[in-house]
Amino acid sequence: MKWINTRAHNSWLETEVDRIFEFGRRAVVPTGFGWLGNTGNIREEMGTQLWITARMLHVYSLAALMGRPGAYDLVEHGISALEGSLKDKNYGGWYATVNDSGVVDPSKQGYQHCFVLLGAASAVLTGHPRARNLLNEAIEIIEKYFWNEEEQMCLESWDEQFTKTEEYRGGNANMHAVEAFLIVYDVTKEKKWLDRALHITSVIIHHFAKNNNYRVNEHFDPNWQPIVDYNKEQPASHFRAYGGTPGHWIEWGRLILHLRATLISIDAEAPEWLLDDAKNLFAAGIRDAWFVDGAPGFVYSVDWDGKPVVRERIRWVIVEAIGTAYALYTVTNDSRYEEYYQRFWDYCRTYLMDYEECSWWQELDANNQISSKVWDGKQDIYHLMHCLIIPRLPLTPGLAPALAQGLLDCYVN
Repeated sequence: MKWINTRAHNSWLETEVDRIFEFGRRAVVPTGFGWLGNTGNIREEMGTQLWITARMLHVYSLAALMGRPGAYDLVEHGISALEGSLKDKNYGGWYATVNDSGVVDPSKQGYQHCFVLLGAASAVLTGHPRARNLLNEAIEIIEKYFWNEEEQMCLESWDEQFTKTEEYRGGNANMHAVEAFLIVYDVTKEKKWLDRALHITSVIIHHFAKNNNYRVNEHFDPNWQPIVDYNKEQPASHFRAYGGTPGHWIEWGRLILHLRATLISIDAEAPEWLLDDAKNLFAAGIRDAWFVDGAPGFVYSVDWDGKPVVRERIRWVIVEAIGTAYALYTVTNDSRYEEYYQRFWDYCRTYLMDYEECSWWQELDANNQISSKVWDGKQDIYHLMHCLIIPRLPLTPGLAPALAQGLLDCYVN
């Protein structure tokens, strides 16, 4: 039985993507896009967070390129927010969090700025007249403050005035830098973005993860040495969980395959280890996290021996597993990845998809019951696009560039 690249399955994905696009419209607030709760309500106490607004700009750029009426208005709204309330007009860059009263968190976070870069690059493809200026500004900030030429890696964060940077170095921010750099390359055709993405990948994955049973280190000191006990006392952190986060291992696998496909498409050198590492990262995620504690689903985090730490099932993890299973099947034609693809989708339909309230549940406990130990609410719809749109596109160019070129469902049987 085959689902991938079939007309019937892609028709189902198309129906679901419309349901999710409609849900996401509820996030509009005067200062950008807000944090959505479990019933689709705005959680005002969370403020307007830069990462959510930037990701929603990216998402509705995709929707506009897919011909969804009203999506372009949300692209306009996202760009206006990044030009307005969220922008630091004194020191540059964008605030981490604002609300209707002003700035809540003035820090400058690398993770969040990578999403500004991604959102702006995607918006350029919609033809929005101010998107290119936003992208140019985002590139300037990334290159001036976050890309460290000496380390050839990204820094984690700065204070409001860009005078003090954090000693910590983060794998999560660098992973999303790779994601954004790939789209910036598609838009600008400047190969330095691919070179940077490849170097980040070679350090975090081919050096550290490969030599650690493909359990990806995410927390590093300023010399890029792993901090293995980081957040051991707060293991369920949103963005800096203790130990290994198998969802990121799997997400890295997909990003590596996008990078590999792009390098091949321009006749650039694509190291053989890219495919090997992608396969091994996926295998490690299955080994350590899938159905390992007596119930279906991926556990959120594991220790360095692969034992579960936080057993909650977080939505974005299996969403990324769907996208990576598709990518690996596309490259290898190995039926095992098609089988995982279908198994993951069955899990999502049984446990995560919420047809009574809206969208998908963000978190389930070890018994696959709704919980909120790590995440509370249904924040945004960014990750969901990775299981609803990526399986309908080639691996290069990236999402928005591929949609702009009319490549959606181009391989349907």
